[in-house]
Amino acid sequence: MISRIDLRGAAFPDGGIDRDLLPRAEFDVEAALDAVRPICEDVRHRGSAAVIDYGERFDGVRPERLRVPAQALADALAQLDPEVRAALEESIRRARIVHHDQRRSDTTTQVVPGGTVTERWVPVQRVGLYVPGGLAAYASSVVMNVVPAQEAGVEGVAVSSPPQKDTGLPSAPVLAACALLGVDEVYAAGGAQAIAMFAYGTDECRAVNLVTGPGNIYVAAAKRLLKGRIGIDAEAGPTEIAILADASADPGFVAADLISQAEHDTLAAAVLVTTSAELAAAVDKELDVQVAAAKHRERITAALSGRQSATVLVDTLEQGLEVVDAYAAEHLEIQTQDAAAVAARVRNAGAVFVGPHAPVSLGDYCAGSNHVLPTGGCACHSSGLSVQSFLRGIHVVDYSREALTEVAHHVVALAGAEDLPAHGSAVTVRFGGGS
Repeated sequence: MISRIDLRGAAFPDGGIDRDLLPRAEFDVEAALDAVRPICEDVRHRGSAAVIDYGERFDGVRPERLRVPAQALADALAQLDPEVRAALEESIRRARIVHHDQRRSDTTTQVVPGGTVTERWVPVQRVGLYVPGGLAAYASSVVMNVVPAQEAGVEGVAVSSPPQKDTGLPSAPVLAACALLGVDEVYAAGGAQAIAMFAYGTDECRAVNLVTGPGNIYVAAAKRLLKGRIGIDAEAGPTEIAILADASADPGFVAADLISQAEHDTLAAAVLVTTSAELAAAVDKELDVQVAAAKHRERITAALSGRQSATVLVDTLEQGLEVVDAYAAEHLEIQTQDAAAVAARVRNAGAVFVGPHAPVSLGDYCAGSNHVLPTGGCACHSSGLSVQSFLRGIHVVDYSREALTEVAHHVVALAGAEDLPAHGSAVTVRFGGGS
């Protein structure tokens, strides 16, 4: 079901293994730009009418209005299964604990007497949070987007999620999660048209400063196209799990965790990196049994047998670390002896899950961590969603006349070296010099 890549006996170069040797889902955002460009332009010119038209075309439903009525939010919360409500409330509570502690403090540095630079952390004013609504209803993604925005102090929070055919509204669990979080600005819009709605604004929805949240390739392409007009968190691709394991790992746990991510999508990537051929064989047997019993076995089978999934055999744990760092997975589990020490050596991962009792699904819902994470190898340079995603650092420069006097000649010298004499004059004019 899952292919093998045998790197035992292979030479690992000093610069690290070539990431192109490792399995990865095909996710060509650049190719999707041609499809989303006319959609975004249409929304720019026709506003809500265009968004509604595309909702009918792509989602098979035509809502009368994009904004979800307040009563629909209240009804969704009132009708929510009590057990699900309790789970969402606990997810929110844990996420708030973690994200509250991420808030940065302003820092003032005295450079010289009378001269200070303060870094102020200021939240963006308005954000658009996208919640997918394809193969599953991602109420948890509402929590993961909204909580850090609220903890950052964002004033305006709007959520958009695709309308469902039976109601013309986003899924009921998504609406209930919004209600639990006190978000009353929710839109029934999905895909590239929702991102364009946030970027350009319409008669129903004011434009935002920043858009966050995962989505399909068309959502990612719209975010790339509109980046600059809006800030974005990332261009999220298909979900990924990598597991670094040795002979001590439980093959049943490993198989279950690979399946849990393969359940998302036929393009989901599941990669096991191990020093133990015996473990790999045992995981294969577990996969056969567990996949056969899974509700979404066809989707899971397609993901596990696709080119984006594999078991990678290595000689040593050191080599295994090199492989997972090159892969830079969205989710990385460490199921080895002394897992905490191994995890501490990981450089590239969206989130790291340590030991046999920290499965990725815990992080998806109730660990307190955020599940909006970099994919496609982007964890080597990007972070997951956090309070910092919604903050901007602003430097505030405060110098007295005396402090400026002390450094003025250096400013003039550097301005002259760059052939920008007016820069120097902007200093000397303050002391009676030329302008």
